[in-house]
This record gives sequence, C-alpha cells and structure tokens, in this order.
Amino acid sequence: MIRDSLLYRQASEILHQVYGPEAAFRPGQYEAIEAVATRHRTLVVQRTGWGKSLVYFICTTLFRRQGRGITMVVSPLLVLMDNQAEMARSLGISCDVLNSSVKERRENILDALIHDQLDLIFVTPETLFKEDIQAILPQIRIGLFVVDEAHCISDWGHDFRLEYGRLGQVVRRMPSTVAVLGTTATANDRVVKDLQNQLGENVFVLRGPLSRDSLHLQVLHLNDRVSRYAWLLQNLPKLPGTGIIYCLTRRDCDYLSDFLNQNGISVRPYYSGDGIEEENSASIVAFRENRIKALVATVKLGMGYDKGDISFIVHYQMPSNIVLYYQQIGRAGRSIPDAYVFLMCGQEDLDINNYFIDTAFPSEKECSSVLAVVGESDGVGRLQIEAAVNIRRGRLEKTLAFLLNEGVLRKDDRKYFITPKRFQYDSPRYDAITAIRRREMEQMLELTHTNRCLSRFAVEALDDYSGGDCGKCRNCLGHDIFPGLSVSFETEQTAADYINGLLIPIEPRKRWPDGKKIPNPNQTGFCLSKYGDPGFGALVKQGKYSREMRFSDELVGKSARLLRDLAGEAGVTTVTCVPSLRSDLVLDFARRVAASAGLHFIELIRKSPARQQKEMENTAFQCRNAMNSFSVEAEQVPEKLILIDDIVDSRWTMTVCGHLLSERGCQAVYPFALADSSSREV
Repeated sequence: MIRDSLLYRQASEILHQVYGPEAAFRPGQYEAIEAVATRHRTLVVQRTGWGKSLVYFICTTLFRRQGRGITMVVSPLLVLMDNQAEMARSLGISCDVLNSSVKERRENILDALIHDQLDLIFVTPETLFKEDIQAILPQIRIGLFVVDEAHCISDWGHDFRLEYGRLGQVVRRMPSTVAVLGTTATANDRVVKDLQNQLGENVFVLRGPLSRDSLHLQVLHLNDRVSRYAWLLQNLPKLPGTGIIYCLTRRDCDYLSDFLNQNGISVRPYYSGDGIEEENSASIVAFRENRIKALVATVKLGMGYDKGDISFIVHYQMPSNIVLYYQQIGRAGRSIPDAYVFLMCGQEDLDINNYFIDTAFPSEKECSSVLAVVGESDGVGRLQIEAAVNIRRGRLEKTLAFLLNEGVLRKDDRKYFITPKRFQYDSPRYDAITAIRRREMEQMLELTHTNRCLSRFAVEALDDYSGGDCGKCRNCLGHDIFPGLSVSFETEQTAADYINGLLIPIEPRKRWPDGKKIPNPNQTGFCLSKYGDPGFGALVKQGKYSREMRFSDELVGKSARLLRDLAGEAGVTTVTCVPSLRSDLVLDFARRVAASAGLHFIELIRKSPARQQKEMENTAFQCRNAMNSFSVEAEQVPEKLILIDDIVDSRWTMTVCGHLLSERGCQAVYPFALADSSSREV
C-alpha cells in the first residue's frame, strides 16, 4: 500500500471532510478501500464496530466522482438499513432504501435508480428478488455491489437465508467491471472459504482481530423463567445506561416486556412479524433517545445495529452458536469504555435451539408432496397446496421457498408452477449442515461451562487466535463483573406470581381455511398456562400423563376462580367440554371445575372415531379432521356457554365445536383450556 498515492489522498480527504482534519483510518480500513477500488472482489471480516460501512461509503464517493455507477448494498434488516442510510447521508451521499416499508415511494425510487439519480441504494434480499426489481435490474448502472452480513450467503453459516443464498448467483453474473464487496464480523475459517467460492475468483480477504476490549462477560446458570425474571427485575436498574435483552421467541419478548413494565422498568419488545413495523420503528426511536431502559428483542436486532452507548446485553436464553452470540454482544460498548454482557442458560434453551435446528430444512417427503400437488396442476396457489398436503403452514412456506430457491418451482402472480429442472434432494449436504449446527450448539454449551477466559474462548471459536485473556470477564476476575448482583426472596416471589398469573388469550378464528367468513365465531377465550412451563404449565403436563389420569385440585381451584369471574361478567351459567374417546380426563376436569365454580355442567358434544388432531399439521387438515370428529345432537343448547378443553394448539377443535354449538342456537361460546401447546410464537 502506498500512503502517498492519489487514491489514499482522495480517500483521506473524504474522511477529513466528515470527521475533521485529525481523523485517521483504523487499521485495515484503507487497505479495504484500496482492495475494493483495485481488486474488485473483496471480503472484509472485521469485528463489530470496526467501521466496515465506512469502506463502502468512501468507495461510493470515489466511484461517483469517477463517473461510475451507483452502489447497491444488500442488507438483511430494516433497522440496519435505516441506521446506515442515516450515516451515509451525513457523509453527503445521496441514498435511499428499498424494502417493505417504502411502498408509497417505491415507484419513485425505482425511477431514480433507472435514471442514475442516487449514489447508493440499500435493499433487502427479499426485495431484490421481487419480479419488478429483477425486471429493471439490467437497466441500473451498478458500480459497486455490496453484500452486508455476507456470512448469510453461506449455507455453512449460522444464519442461512434462502434469498441470501441466491445472492451468490447474482454476484457470479456481475460483469467484471462491477466491484464486489462482502462484509461480516462473524465468519470462521469454514465460512470464509465458502464465501471466497461464492464471491468468485481471486477474492481478496482482509481479516482482522475480533476481540472487543470494552466487553465484560459473565454466564448465569438460571434454569427457569422465575429465576431469570427475578434476576432481571432486581438487577436491570443497577446496570448503567441502556441495553438489549435477547430472547429466542416473540412470545418471550412480549411476556418479559410486560413483566418488566408492570414492575416499573421501561422496556419495549422488538421482533419480526406482519403489521408491526410501525411499532418497531417507535421502539427503535425510544431506544435511540434513551427513553427506555432496554429493548427486548429477537435476533431481528442481532446484526449491524449501531448505537454507540449500549452499555449492557443480557441473553435471556442461550443463542444456538457462538457466531450469533458474538454478533449480538457486539452491539454493546462501541463508543464507551465498558459494557456488561450476561448470558442466561438452562435446559429450555437447548429445547428451543434444537427445534430451530431440526426444522431448518424441509424433509424429502415434504418436498415430494408439494411437487406432486403442483405438478398435477397448471398453476396452484398456496391455500390449494395447503388443502392437499398435511404440512404445517410455516413448514409449507419454508418448503415452497426452498423449492423456489432450488429452481424446481417458479412463482407467477401468487401461483406456483413446475419448472423443467429435475429435483434431487441432497440429503448428505443437508445432514452435514445440520451436524455442523449441532456441533456449534455444543461449542456454545462449552462456553457456558468453561473456566477459561470467556472472551478468548468466543473469538477462538471463530478461528481468531491473535488475542489473549481479556482480564475483564467473570472467569478472569474470579467474581461478578458488576458489583451487587443478587436476587431477594421478595423479587423471586414477584416473578413467580406474575408467571403463575399469566393468561394466554385464545383468539377466535374468523375465517375457514378457504377464506370464507365463519358465522358467529367464538368469543375470545383464554388458557391458564403455556404447556410444560414452570408452575401451572408443569402441573398440566404432570396431570395429563399421571397414573391417576386426573388433573390436580390446584388446577381445578385456579380454573374455577377464573371461570367464576368470567361467568359473572358474561352472564354464563353453563359449562360443556370437548370430549375424547381415549379418556375421561377432560370430562372429569370440566365437571369438577363447574361444581367448584357453581356452574351447571352438561355434555353436548359427541366425538366420532377419527385420527388424532395432533397428527394434522396445517389449517386445512385440522379443520377437516375436526369437522369429521365432532357433532352436536341436542336440538337446543344454552345461549351462552363456556367450552373447556385441556390443551389448545391450532384452535380448530374449539372453532369447530363452537360453530356446531352456534348452529344449535348458542349465541356466545367462551373457550377455556388449561394450556397452550402451540409453537406459533417461534
């Protein structure tokens, strides 16, 4: 590298214009700029907070001064894009974002791209592969193509996304005149090697040390929700500044946020989902302005978000691998000398992570079933496919995306068509990836039990052996990383009372699987617990499989108190239940609850022999099976009823039974179940 070269002087000039005459490049930053400008294909692997975005911002300015095309940055997260766009504009770069949040401006942005009126565009991979974007892509003059969080391209990486996987094909089709840059903070040797193959020939790799001097790490072995809730309630107010609490599921984000807010700690949830982007944006603004103590977030906030004064990270549950862990703790301590990182761990974390690993790829049977249905038609929609194959909706959507990515299906106007490409299920490859993810989870478990320096263990797991012990983690210090961490009995009791008092709503289904409205749908009901959770959830599981086949008096008493209140408010006097051919467990429970609550019990619904509802995987099959299973033979039924079952999952049993009762004259059905066993929140 020649420090007095024209390129160096031009890059330094841009840096000084923004950050002042004393500003200097961090080690490796100019080398990355030079590589992009001269070698065209570059992979930058540098720790979080190093300044990878500055590389493509400066390259964008240099290229535009030379009359070259725009920079297109493929970025995985909406909040990351907004954050980076704000930084780009501060550097004088004309830029915009192209994602699901700009629907009203979409046509104007596309027109600006075609007419070369922007310097830089941020786009999500999902948006990039929309038909309208693909149609105009050849008309866009691209000078630099950037894949941010490039580890997502690699199916050996921790966070493989199908749309990201297709980016490798896009990169390989790019003309040699287009510079290509991949950036990531989380790539071990295996992923780096794969990325070199994905980005094309003669990829220049710039890799730096990953250790973060500002971070103090500690592991907390807390096995249940009560102890974790209590620790957070007692200790969050002691921690300085603002931070992020990471959860594995949306449900945990909601419940933990509610618990902390009820007890005077201001937090907001943040996760992906339909129709919540406006709420997420408000949460980010409140967090950025330090108006809340923490965001309670899923991995949606795991990559790239830059708020320099984040002073703590708490993992409410253990991430599935060290790559995710390192990426998430990298949000903290960017512009402050000290940040505190706590990792909670226990058995439930393994259960959730195993679920994600086990469901990462669709099975060969799922793929074959979908292909068979699509192959028999001249274009078929998702609802029609769902009605024909017994696959859970989330799994079906994953299978369809997988087959689209494999090129054996194509999608046009919401319909799926078979392509001429022959499908071959690559079991050895998928099994190898799954095996690696299991090994990565074992490595994460090793981190929670090691006596070595936690920071050094983490970066060496990412194949960086350049650093030594940090001297700041719990293992290095031999004591807690922050003074006064404790939990009182009173705080434990507060947490236990909250968890045992949780009621999960049973929202009524309002449409049949074919989209038609359900006449007179059920009222909103509720569940006593999440199946298997500490407290009532554990009692439900114990009672369901007990030798006596009888739910405990504690469950009866709690349910009776709740239903007595509901009956009084809604004017209900009668209880019925969902019958079973296998046991009288629910019948016995419903009778005891009705007697304890002072309500009348009546058997109204009959069950016919049919397959078990738990064998039905999706909406269409669940509804059809319930319709074939239940009947109401009574000519008249009470105008209002409480409908009791032990476990609710898809809600179709409750929906169908409620519909059958309404056909006999019931005006209001209030569902009640002991536990919710669904995985919808995952």
